[in-house]
Amino acid sequence: MTPGTMTLGDWRGIYRGGAIALPEDAFEAVERSAAAVTAILSRDAAVYGINTGFGKLASVRIGDDDLATLQRNIVLSHAAGVGAPTPRAIVRLMMALKVASLAQGFSGVQVATVRLLLDMLEGDLLPVVPAKGSVGASGDLAPLAHMAAAMIGVGEIDHAGTRKPAAQALSDAGLAPLTLGPKEGLALLNGTQFSCAWALAQLFEVEALFRSALVTGALATEAAKGSDTPFDARIHVLRQHRGQQEVAAALRGLMAGSAIRASHAEGDERVQDPYCLRCQPQVMGACLDLLRQAGATLETEANGVTDNPLIFADTGEALSGGNFHAEPVAFAADMIALAICEIGSIAERRIAMLVDPVLSGLPAFLTPKPGLNSGFMIPQVTAAALCSENKQRAHPASIDSIPTSANQEDHVSMAAHGSRRLEAMARNLRDIVAIEWLMAAQGCDMHAPMASGAGLEAARAALREAVPFLEEDRHMHPDLVAASRLVADGALTRVADLPGLT
Repeated sequence: MTPGTMTLGDWRGIYRGGAIALPEDAFEAVERSAAAVTAILSRDAAVYGINTGFGKLASVRIGDDDLATLQRNIVLSHAAGVGAPTPRAIVRLMMALKVASLAQGFSGVQVATVRLLLDMLEGDLLPVVPAKGSVGASGDLAPLAHMAAAMIGVGEIDHAGTRKPAAQALSDAGLAPLTLGPKEGLALLNGTQFSCAWALAQLFEVEALFRSALVTGALATEAAKGSDTPFDARIHVLRQHRGQQEVAAALRGLMAGSAIRASHAEGDERVQDPYCLRCQPQVMGACLDLLRQAGATLETEANGVTDNPLIFADTGEALSGGNFHAEPVAFAADMIALAICEIGSIAERRIAMLVDPVLSGLPAFLTPKPGLNSGFMIPQVTAAALCSENKQRAHPASIDSIPTSANQEDHVSMAAHGSRRLEAMARNLRDIVAIEWLMAAQGCDMHAPMASGAGLEAARAALREAVPFLEEDRHMHPDLVAASRLVADGALTRVADLPGLT
């Protein structure tokens, strides 16, 4: 980990379980920053967060004998989150983000504080962090307070999936609870790392779902005997959008060598396909561009320092500002939500097309014996329900605000909620993609013995290893679960070279 210069790929690796370490020279900046705090205290001036109260209480001067108690009190009082525990992978990413911020040497913390975070990460000692309680300014106070509380031996720690009292978990690992120095409690609490971790995690999940949806979209196009002419590169060069051109190229590659396409290349009855087939490059390409824009914002945020006040060791100053305000994260989360909605929306329209014999040319509801069998009638309804739920969840979080801290903190970002809600939306999208996969494979099977291109045949074969062709009605739920698990495992992203965030 090189603080301040990490890429999305670096953060993706950490989210997926990669190792976290700092170069030894990174601690030099931390030491200089801690020394600057000591020098500031020696001047006997009131400096916010170091020897004053917090928020609305910033005008209250704190005596030297109470500075350690001040920092401990802010951690304990602010650890007021509620709700289910934050997923372990996101807590781990949040801690890594906090390390990257503190290690840049503008927060005034001890080297021991950064080392304890690293030791906890290495030992898989992850604080139990309730997911609700942050408004995204002044930083993610409640969630980060739960992280900091675990570091001082209060609260709970999840060690390899087992919850223990924090003090016990640290002791069992041979670690001592942290004694907070001046400014340290505030430095640990102030920042956007909780919101940013959630947003980054869901960005990475949606990136994989986007790639999966490209495959199921191409497979659905084959099932409906759609044309690949709308994917011709010459069309998309004229519009110039990068994402649109890359999606068109991916769809062309997936359909290349298709006997199904060749069977109707001449004399198509449909002069033009429905938009859900024909406009895939335009819709999915715009989603890709939007995800990349959100990714660029989050990459910048992850490399930033979002503490307050900031300690400038070269001048000995402590400057109060507002880097803790998570508006950029909130905007990025809203952008990701829009992309999730549209990826699912156009997929659901393809699903609806496939069950309609007038539009698809296939048997009604994709069953060989419609009437006696309902086939895929209700999976389409399920997809519609999930799609509609995502639309409701996609209302922009960033446009909401509510005053806090007796109106001292009078405009907040709602980035935490905006980022957290993406998890449920991504799960819905995963199930929509799984349903399209089931139905598109069923439709392509009905064109046997004609086959599609190599990538799409690999996608069909991967599904058929777990879910057989639907000849007669059977208990549908296990098929949906099996397909959704395969999507979650990345089975569809391995069948072809597909565009992503980079």
